[in-house]
Amino acid sequence: MGSNIEDNQDDVPMELQLKGKKASSQKLKRHDSLDVEASKMPNAKQVVGLSVLLKLAFQSIGVVYGDIGTSPLYVFSSIFLEGVKHEDDILGALSLILYTITLIPVIKYVFIVLQANDNGDGGTFALYSLICRYSKVGLIPSTMAEDSDVSTFKLDIPDTRTRRASHLKSMLENSQFAKFFLLIATMLGTSMVIGDGVLTPFLSAIGGVKAAAPEAMTEGRIVWLAVAILIVLFMFQRFGTEKVGYTFAPILCLWFVLIAGIGVYNFVIYDIAIFRALNPMYIVSYFQRNGKDAWISLGGVVMCITGAEALFADVGHFSVRSIQISMCFVTYPALILAYLGQGAYLMKNADDVANTFYASIPKTIYWPMFVIAVLAAIIASQALISGTFAIIQQSLALGCFPRVKIVHTSKKHHGQIYIPEINNLLMIACVLTTIGFKTTEKLGNAYGIAVVFVMFLTSCFLVLVMILIWKTNILLIIAYVLIIGSVELVYLSSVLYKFEQGGYLPLALAMFLMFVMYVWNYVYRKKYHYELEHKISPEKVKETMDATSSHRLPGLAIFYSELVHGIPPIFKHYVENVPALHSVLVFASVKSLPISKVPLEERFLFRRVKPYDLYVFRCVVRYGYNDMRNEEEPIEKLLVERLKNFIKEDYMFSIAANGGNQGETASLIEKDVEVLERASNMGVVHLVGEQDVVACKGSGVAKRMVINYAYNFLKRNLRESSNKVFDIPTKRMLKVGMTCEL
Repeated sequence: MGSNIEDNQDDVPMELQLKGKKASSQKLKRHDSLDVEASKMPNAKQVVGLSVLLKLAFQSIGVVYGDIGTSPLYVFSSIFLEGVKHEDDILGALSLILYTITLIPVIKYVFIVLQANDNGDGGTFALYSLICRYSKVGLIPSTMAEDSDVSTFKLDIPDTRTRRASHLKSMLENSQFAKFFLLIATMLGTSMVIGDGVLTPFLSAIGGVKAAAPEAMTEGRIVWLAVAILIVLFMFQRFGTEKVGYTFAPILCLWFVLIAGIGVYNFVIYDIAIFRALNPMYIVSYFQRNGKDAWISLGGVVMCITGAEALFADVGHFSVRSIQISMCFVTYPALILAYLGQGAYLMKNADDVANTFYASIPKTIYWPMFVIAVLAAIIASQALISGTFAIIQQSLALGCFPRVKIVHTSKKHHGQIYIPEINNLLMIACVLTTIGFKTTEKLGNAYGIAVVFVMFLTSCFLVLVMILIWKTNILLIIAYVLIIGSVELVYLSSVLYKFEQGGYLPLALAMFLMFVMYVWNYVYRKKYHYELEHKISPEKVKETMDATSSHRLPGLAIFYSELVHGIPPIFKHYVENVPALHSVLVFASVKSLPISKVPLEERFLFRRVKPYDLYVFRCVVRYGYNDMRNEEEPIEKLLVERLKNFIKEDYMFSIAANGGNQGETASLIEKDVEVLERASNMGVVHLVGEQDVVACKGSGVAKRMVINYAYNFLKRNLRESSNKVFDIPTKRMLKVGMTCEL
């Protein structure tokens, strides 16, 4: 019966569900990738209640807002580096701060950018994956047509077609340069966000001790105290986002209450009319009066929105709605009141601008407030540490980062993760940066470039999403570009002015991280195409099986490789050295899709290699970047169960398509399932392909340096072993090595 099923060429894509099985496909729930609540999990609208939402909002305060929440520590001192020249300059600077916080973190991120989440996950890679899923601009070589059938892969987009969207989509898909540019821009933006996590802005909090007791706290002591605190902070990450959030949230909640209260106290005591700063004309007069100096001071103003990108990068740890609640009802009001209070204090005490925050604290609560300020400023690093973990996880799905160990720290919220290697590298980078910069002024110069560049890049990607996916009205797109885009460009021009004063650091960090991503992605694509060019044809498989028919061992052998189209060349290499094969063979490729999750019922793709009595199967196991590997059962057990279902469906489809005797078919199904069960009971052997890659003869110097040295260094020092990734028992794993000349 099986011989009647047509077996096409080996590179024909596998089928997840047979075309006749419409009933089963209808059971799969479709997820809206851009839906606020459904983005977290299946049926999220029914599952996520008010209590859970408020709990997530509370946790998010301790993780997301440490950076932007502690900006009142240093904003005014960063704006007026040479002191206040005119009283109205304070009102102009305050007006800039108030409108910048309202425009960028609140309007742009909370109400617009967060809607462009990828099944609940944010960040530059999330925007890139949305664009890749709608238009064929991805450079992932293992892309399959069946990937678009995954329910969470699909996008619910407006049915209306616009000439603008169609033209842009066609242009992107037909331009190799555009595809490459989008990938490089994504890597650069991601690297900048990670660079933000290195540039920790909390030295000014410890500097408060120096302001109170200058003899006791020298600059050297401040730096080493900061280093000690950093090390403790990174050691605490292993406990997971939930525990970190519950630990830090009460501290930051108290911080927001206190800075809001002090703000109210200051504008009541010093200048109740400070609200006149809401008049944007003070911004105009500020620039008219100061000219170039006002433009340069924008580099200090931008410090009030440091950490805004964390609102988007960290959304996968929580939910869109929880971020919106905590920002609009806690963080934003507290910051506005704090800055109004500081502005009111400076109207009467302009000489204290270099130490605005601590000078404006009432003396009776100075030391308690100082302790809270130190703790809050330490937590400031947490927002981008958590964001970095999420971003690295997403980059793995696109083949842009070595396969590092990912620890899921919560069974309830799969987006809450911890990556030990990245945590250690960030800790080292933060310590070295703190020792190197020593003062907040230099650190601020460096931090501003990273912050504004990532924001502007996010806006560029968002405009593509608006045009391609959301089909937004062109007038709204123009308004976004003219208002938000132009403001970000002005800020970017200002911070770039301070490039030589420390601004080079985030670019240097970004270039290094981007180099790592590009090297890994470049060799990953080269290696995949090598396997594709040297794949084993079905005829060669049959010839090999016939040659070893007298040496079939009882048991099930699973060959692992990255190739999803065909039989990998590692199979030929194995047979040449070990001329014996197991009774059932499965060629498995475990791949990551550029989406958050793949439902379990859609995870496995199978195809049978002709003829049927060889018992050779191909399998693709698909995960999203937020899926927990082997959370339900070991991969071998799941694979065997799903393979049984495939065998039954395959024969039933044959009857529906070609006709046949149901009794004979039932007998064949029973026989095949029995062979599979007997093989799995006899023992499962996992054969993992381990390819060493070298540049082929005649390669240029650059290619040899990238492949032979850079890639292999990353592979040796960062990549997690296959048995840990797939949870393969060491005693039943065999590594089959071969060398690929790329």
